[in-house]
Parts: sequence; structure tokens; C-alpha cells
Amino acid sequence: MRENRSTATSLMQIGEVAERTGLSLRTIRHYEEVGLLPESERSPGGFRLYGEAAVQRLLLVKQMKPLDFSLDEMRDLIEVRDRLASPRLSQRTRTQLLERVHTYRSLVEHKLDTLEQRVQTARAFHDQLTSETAP
Repeated sequence: MRENRSTATSLMQIGEVAERTGLSLRTIRHYEEVGLLPESERSPGGFRLYGEAAVQRLLLVKQMKPLDFSLDEMRDLIEVRDRLASPRLSQRTRTQLLERVHTYRSLVEHKLDTLEQRVQTARAFHDQLTSETAP
């Protein structure tokens, strides 16, 4: 019985998760519906309950979102990270998973380059507008 109590005390309702992650309740529910989060536990009153792992997963998704990762890419990267956490992986499987992480790292680098180019373009446009409207 004590084990259940300690587990229950480490669980958070959706409002606390939203506050910790900066995501809306609706977004958290959506991410659960599309499989980015495992189905939440439920309190006796039917409230969604989440653990720290769910918070960390949501923070990861929050980082991927502005980089325009697709839902499939997000799911895949989360799955890879979850599998890499297992101590029972064969060396071959671990190597394959690490190669997939490397692919995602390269994708992030490409997305960052694209974003940096967009920021430079926006700054140049801002500077142009500023110089045209300067007294």
C-alpha cells in the first residue's frame, strides 16, 4: 500500500503539468491523443495523472515543435530515446539507434541553418524599413 501512495504522490494532474511545461491543457491532451505521450493514468475521480517522465517528454516535444518536426518524426525520436534508455539492448541495436539519433541531430542542424537564414533575412528587411523611415 505504501508503494502506491509514494507513486501517487509523484503523479501530477494535468494543470500542474501544463504549468511546468508552459503548454495548454488542450495541447497536452492532443499530444496524448496522437501518441506523443502514453495514455495517462487516472485518479479515482477520473483526472489525468502524469509522472515526471511525461513532463520531460512534453518538454522534448516543445523543443521539436518550433523546428517543424512532423508528428511521426517526434514519435520516432521519442521511441528511439526510450529504447536507448533500456540496459538490455544488444550492441547492434544500440548502434542502430544511435545512428538514428545522429540522423536527427543532422536534421536539427539543417533546420537551425534554415532558421538562421530566415532571421538574417528578417533583420535585413527590418534594417531596410528602419533606414527608409528614418527622419
